[in-house]
Amino acid sequence: MLRKLFRDECGAIISAELALVLTILVLGVIVGLSEVAVAVNTELNDISNAIGALDQSYFFTGFKKTSDGKVTSGYAGSRWTDAHDDCDKNLTCDLVCGPPVLDTCG
Repeated sequence: MLRKLFRDECGAIISAELALVLTILVLGVIVGLSEVAVAVNTELNDISNAIGALDQSYFFTGFKKTSDGKVTSGYAGSRWTDAHDDCDKNLTCDLVCGPPVLDTCG
C-alpha cells in the first residue's frame, strides 16, 4: 500500500495548475487594486478641484432711512470677494495622479 501511494501522481498536475492559477490571480488582484487606488485619487482630485472652484463671494446692500430730507439711519453694505487659495485648481500642489505622463496631472 505504501508503494502504491508513492507511485500515485494524480494530484501533482492539479497542484501545479492550482499554483499557476493562484499566482496569476494574485498578480491580477495587485494590478487591479493599484488601478483602483489611482482612480480613487484621480476622482478625489476632481472633487477637490470642484470645491476649490466654488465662488464663496458675497454681497449685500445697505439700507438708508430718510425723514424730512435728512438721513436718520443707514448702513453702507458690504462686499467680500473670494480669491484663489494655494491649492485651488492644483496650480502649486503635488498630487498623486498615476504614472507620470507629460505632467498632465489635474
